[in-house]
Amino acid sequence: MPGRCRACTIGQIFVEGKGIVTELNVGIIGCGRIADLHAPGYARSHRARIFAVCDVNPELAARRGTEWGAERVYTDYHKLLADPDVQAVEIIVPHHLHKQVCVDACEAGKHVSVQKPMALTVSECDAMIRAARENNVKLKVFENFVFYPPYVKARELIEDGAIGQPLSVRIHLGGGARGGWKVPLSAWLWRLNEQTCGGGPNIFDDGYHKFSIAIDFFGPIEVVNGWVDRSFGIVDAPAMISWKHKNGMAGYLDSTFSPHMTMKSKYYTADERVEITGSEGVLYLSRCTARLLDEPVLILCRGGVTTAFEDLRDDWVDSFTDSTLHYIGVLLDGGEPRLTGERGRQVLQFAHAAIKSSNTGEPVRPDDITV
Repeated sequence: MPGRCRACTIGQIFVEGKGIVTELNVGIIGCGRIADLHAPGYARSHRARIFAVCDVNPELAARRGTEWGAERVYTDYHKLLADPDVQAVEIIVPHHLHKQVCVDACEAGKHVSVQKPMALTVSECDAMIRAARENNVKLKVFENFVFYPPYVKARELIEDGAIGQPLSVRIHLGGGARGGWKVPLSAWLWRLNEQTCGGGPNIFDDGYHKFSIAIDFFGPIEVVNGWVDRSFGIVDAPAMISWKHKNGMAGYLDSTFSPHMTMKSKYYTADERVEITGSEGVLYLSRCTARLLDEPVLILCRGGVTTAFEDLRDDWVDSFTDSTLHYIGVLLDGGEPRLTGERGRQVLQFAHAAIKSSNTGEPVRPDDITV
C-alpha cells in the first residue's frame, strides 16, 4: 500500500511493488457536476495526475476520462480500488455512499479525500476514521472554503492581531434559484432527499461549509441553539443558528432562500458573507461562491481606517485548486490534511447539533452527538 517510508525524502511516497515514486496516480470516484472543480488542481500539479475515473454512468465516465486524460475508466469503484497503479482516491459521490466507499478505499490501501459532508452520522465518521488508522492511510475531508484565498488572508490578519482579540463571527447564507451553472436534475433529487443527503440543503449540506470555517477560524464549539424553518416543504430556510465556541467567542449563522432572486455566479447561486468582530476592528468578507455584491472581497476596518484587499485570488475554483494541491503535498511531503477525519467529525457534530436544537427547542452540545 502507499505510504511514507524511512528511505523517502520530501516529495516521495513508497508504493508496494513499485518502490519509491514521485508522482501520484489518483482515481476519481464520482464524475458529476462538482467534479469539474476537483480536476483543475491536478492540471496545475506536476506531482499528481488523474490516472483513473469511475462513474456508474458509463458515458459520463468515458467523457471524463477523455476530458481529464485518464488512462483507465471504470464503472465499478471496486475495480478502481483493486487497481494497483492507483495510490489515492477522491470520493465525490452522494453523501449516503461516503462511508462505505471510504472504508473500502482504506481497506484497499488507498489514501482518501472525501467530499463534504464527511458522512451522514457521527458513527459513520468513526468507522471511516478507524478504517484509515487501521490501514495506515491518510483521510482528508474535502471542504474547500477553508482554502478560499480571501478566507486564508482573513485568518492571517486575525493571527497577526489586525482586529485585536476576536469576539464574534457572523455568517450569512442567502440562496437564490436563478442564475449559476446547470446542475442535472438527478443531482438535485438526491440532494433534496434527506435520506441520501443526510439533512437539508442549506443547514446540513451547504451549512457544513459555514460550520467548517467557524471551527477553522476559532476552534471547537461548546453549545448550539438552532431554529430552522422550511420553504416549499424541502429547503431548510429561513434558519438562524447561534453558538458559543469553547474559547468564549460567539457565532451566528442566518440562512434564507429567495426563489425569485437572480445572482451572478459561475457556480451555485449562494450569497455568502462573513463578518468577524474583534476588540479593535472588524473584517468583512463579501463573497465566496456567487458574486451578489460588487465590492472588495475582503475589507478591514480598524482605527477609523478602512483597508480593502482587492488583489486576492477570489474565484471559487481557487479554493478547490488550493485544497487539491494541499492534499498532494500532504501525501508526498508528509503532515496532516487541514480537515482530518477527526476535524470532519467535529463539523458534522456541529451541524447535527444545530438541527437537533431546532427540533427540540433546547440548546445542544455538539460533543453530546455521538451516533
